[in-house]
Amino acid sequence: MKYTEYDSLDLPAIANRIETFWKTDNTFSKSISQREGAPPFVFYEGPPSANGKPGIHHVMARSIKDIFCRYKTQKGFQVHRKAGWDTHGLPVELGVEKELGITKEDIGKSISVSDYNEACKKAVMKYTDLWNQLTQKMGYWVDMENPYVTYTSKYIESVWWLLKQIHEKGMLYKGYTIQPYSPMAGTGLSSHELNQPGTYKDVTDTTITAQFKTLKESLPKTFQKEIPLYILAWTTTPWTLPSNTALTVGKKIDYVILHTFNQYTFEPIRVLLADALLSKQLGKKYEVVAEEKNLKSYKGGDKKIPYYVEAHCKGIDLIGIRYEQLWDEAPLPMHHPENAFRIISGDFVTTNEGTGIVHTAPTFGADDALVAKEAIPEVPALVVEDENGHAVPLVDLKGRFRKEMGRLANKFVKNQYYPEGEAPDKSVDVEIAIHLKETNSAFKVEKYVHSYPNCWRTDKPILYYPLDSWFIKVSDVKERMFELNKTINWKPKATGEGRFGNWLAQANDWNLSRSRFWGIPLPVWRTESGDETKVIGSLEELIGEIKSAIEQGLMRENPFEKFKVGDNDTSNYEQIDLHKNTVDQIILSSSTGHPMRRETDLIDVWFDSGAMPYAQWHYPFENKDKIDNNQRFPADYIAEGVDQTRGWFYTLHAIGTLVFDQIAYKNVVSNGLVLDKSGQKMSKRLGNAIDPFDTLKHYGPDATRWYMISNANPWDNLKFDVEGIGEVRRKFFGTLYNTYSFFSMYANIDYFVNQEKAIPFKNRSELDQWILSELNSLILYVAGSYDDYEPTRASRAISEFVQEKLSNWYVRLNRRRFWKGEYGQDKLAAYQTLHKCLVVVSQLAAPIAPFYMDQLYQDLNLEKQSVHLSQFPRANKEQINAALEAQINMARNLTSLALSLRKKAQIKVRQPLQKLVVPVKNMQERAVVKKVEEQLKLEINVKEIEVLDNADSLLVKEIKPNFKVLGPKYGKSMSIVAQRIKTLNPEQIKTLEEKKSVSIQLNEKNITLELADVEIYFKDIQGWQVAQGHGLSVALDVTLNDTLIQEGVSRELVNRIQNLRKEHGFEITDTIGIELELQPELQVAVEQNKDYVLTETLGVTLDFISKIEKGTIIEFDNIKTKINIQKIES
Repeated sequence: MKYTEYDSLDLPAIANRIETFWKTDNTFSKSISQREGAPPFVFYEGPPSANGKPGIHHVMARSIKDIFCRYKTQKGFQVHRKAGWDTHGLPVELGVEKELGITKEDIGKSISVSDYNEACKKAVMKYTDLWNQLTQKMGYWVDMENPYVTYTSKYIESVWWLLKQIHEKGMLYKGYTIQPYSPMAGTGLSSHELNQPGTYKDVTDTTITAQFKTLKESLPKTFQKEIPLYILAWTTTPWTLPSNTALTVGKKIDYVILHTFNQYTFEPIRVLLADALLSKQLGKKYEVVAEEKNLKSYKGGDKKIPYYVEAHCKGIDLIGIRYEQLWDEAPLPMHHPENAFRIISGDFVTTNEGTGIVHTAPTFGADDALVAKEAIPEVPALVVEDENGHAVPLVDLKGRFRKEMGRLANKFVKNQYYPEGEAPDKSVDVEIAIHLKETNSAFKVEKYVHSYPNCWRTDKPILYYPLDSWFIKVSDVKERMFELNKTINWKPKATGEGRFGNWLAQANDWNLSRSRFWGIPLPVWRTESGDETKVIGSLEELIGEIKSAIEQGLMRENPFEKFKVGDNDTSNYEQIDLHKNTVDQIILSSSTGHPMRRETDLIDVWFDSGAMPYAQWHYPFENKDKIDNNQRFPADYIAEGVDQTRGWFYTLHAIGTLVFDQIAYKNVVSNGLVLDKSGQKMSKRLGNAIDPFDTLKHYGPDATRWYMISNANPWDNLKFDVEGIGEVRRKFFGTLYNTYSFFSMYANIDYFVNQEKAIPFKNRSELDQWILSELNSLILYVAGSYDDYEPTRASRAISEFVQEKLSNWYVRLNRRRFWKGEYGQDKLAAYQTLHKCLVVVSQLAAPIAPFYMDQLYQDLNLEKQSVHLSQFPRANKEQINAALEAQINMARNLTSLALSLRKKAQIKVRQPLQKLVVPVKNMQERAVVKKVEEQLKLEINVKEIEVLDNADSLLVKEIKPNFKVLGPKYGKSMSIVAQRIKTLNPEQIKTLEEKKSVSIQLNEKNITLELADVEIYFKDIQGWQVAQGHGLSVALDVTLNDTLIQEGVSRELVNRIQNLRKEHGFEITDTIGIELELQPELQVAVEQNKDYVLTETLGVTLDFISKIEKGTIIEFDNIKTKINIQKIES
């Protein structure tokens, strides 16, 4: 047996090879079946919609899901993970409507609901093959062969059962309320949909401070004058002004009446607004006058408009004042118009902005509707009677003004609602503003930037609109939801406590209704009068009700005649369709024999996905033990994007609380966004989207996953840059590959196959013991990181171990043990140690880089056994030696500092230097440095190490201010403190270093300087370079003499000879003869170091020849010559 040796690292090829192995070996299935009887680890897959293509962000999201399922499998858990497809909702419907060239209004007319739903059913799985391909190529293990699908009858029946439980708890009700509504999608939206990330956008709108002309006879006597009094009210939605039926004031707010002039018509006016907002409304255009008579000097067009403060009052004094209807072409309210157009009071009125008086249109605002309803008498909403005798607002469901609106009739209230290219130059808001200016009804018109919500699917503005809807009374359980949330482990914690926790604390009732066609129908049947309601919770119940309806003569036949109640076979359920086109034809019978028809709405698609813990198992009709006995509920772990905080995370939690009074998940990772390398959101429009398939094909899934996970915490936004993947491939995977290649090459030479008895730990070298100590510490750290859902910490720790500790220190310092000497105990220990490290690294890193680590594991174990079926390594704590780790890590840190000085002085590592000085703080530090002295000499290539107890005898310390700390701390006094710091003497600097603070005098006051306030460093001295870091300092003698230079030349020659050996294809054990063309400087150097050159190159002879005709040219430093090497046959 031999270890496989490779010519190069090809991560995509390795991934393809391992993917094939997994398929033939059935590895994923084995990872579950081999854990039969083990404790379960429950994972829920948040269902994607397959009518859209997967993106690079899905690679990130699915990697995060996959990592912990693989890890828990290695830890001995049985990890079932079922895939799922989210098949209903707006994305599907809008896509189908676009494809068919229809609108919502055409459904049921030019195309039947049945045909439309069939088109949706086909479209929803459009890109299933692409999703499956991505899943396989990126190494995401999830059961794609038996997914849950939300449009199946089994799934729908479980959803109906859940709604019935909620109804029986008295938490399902119907209400006519003002709700977020998307005219472009034709449906209402829930509050959690409205709060999806990116729905609120800054927009520039026309705002109007409108003048509402009071009826003189309704005013208090002291307010009645010849010049009319106008009430000022500000709005950012001028299109709602025609629907105004009230003005709302705060009872305790101070108001003021001004006598002034309208800036557009120049007519004299008296206006009323909040005193606190006077300057904000008037701005610099108006100026106060002391006496009313001073107003007479004003002429229309003057730069400044005078105003006189006529009177003050409280809001309570204004209640009941009446005014003229603002929009002259608007109809009167359909009901009780005599109670409209008056001032009322409301607690929500503030003086933060506007005028302190709220324009109130009960049809288009939730607060408006509530305050109007609470007024005595109730203020009517401005609704009119439509063609069917129904009361409707002045704006229809498409977002257009109705025909009763004169010049505004049939115009969309938002330009974004017009078909592309058909929007007018002047929006409705602008038209309204112009008309109000012309009729002396606008006090001020201006542009205003504010945040306004868009529909999360159409990206068009929403309206607040009165709708009949079904609600879940979440407000009754929000305190319980808040308390249960405290038991969930959120990553990051701030999302659970902040964003999610705050959302729960203020949760509104859940608007469940959707006025669409493709989705799960609301299982509610009602009589026409609304006095009897039936909520259906199962097919058995529905079929029983249908039979009763047939007996009552309300239905002729049972559409589910072929369905066998109690038969849970999939084929039985596939006979029936529970979508709108079927169930809307079902008429049930009330207790008194009256017909009951289904409420036509569908349910919110977020309820579909939130029901998946139960509906995926057709609970409670099948698999009761999976939920009731907590075999598959709650989830141990879920992960999705941060946008799901008010989406899937919320609905899972809400349904779990409402129905089961339990959490639905124990641990949750909330992923950040994947942005482009500039921090911009990726999109096809911007041309910055990254094709996931191209990325995986070029770089391989392992490097892609490792880059994504190690670059940023999963919950932080990732600035995705393919060059970063290349760097990961080169630095981490390249280093690991080279380390394995080094091991396999020498192991094959010595026929090591890890079958010998293990060398006892105590008998191994110090470096062996150190790397094994580090390895066991790494196992503990990585396991702890995975357990805490911190994959970034784990990946970075593994990277550091492989690159810095294993390769750059252990292997480099032990090379001679592998290629020199007999195959004895020391060499065997080296092989066993390196083999152990590589095997453990493959197991630790396997959850993140599943393909390459599986290949590495199999190569190391010389058998086709997957790493994903292995047990996660257990740390041997007896092998952990913290003191030894500290000792070697000090050597590494000192080496790093010294090598940085070589780089600074531009002196190559092959050039020996005379001395390194290491100042120490105490005897313990001195002892550690002395222990690693020989290592330091080799690594830094110096002749001697000098340890200084008193650095002041050689090095001079300097101090400078740390302005970043001093600025916030001392403010304006910072420059004075900084100057004083520069005058500190060596004794004060020493005190500051040792005691972390020092008291100094400044302007006859004592202040305490802290170590963080300053930066202390050693000053460079002639012939030396000084560096600090990791709490250590070093000084390197960079002076060169002839002896050092000659040794450096010899080392460069050795390097060139070793390269030539490789180019000639010599075996590592081959001895050679060396011929060099005469070059005086080189000859002097080599003669002084001939034994060294021969030993390092396995040279037997070394001769200088006056001229070499066909040699290889070598060149370094100031030397150029030719060389020949020949293998000497033994």
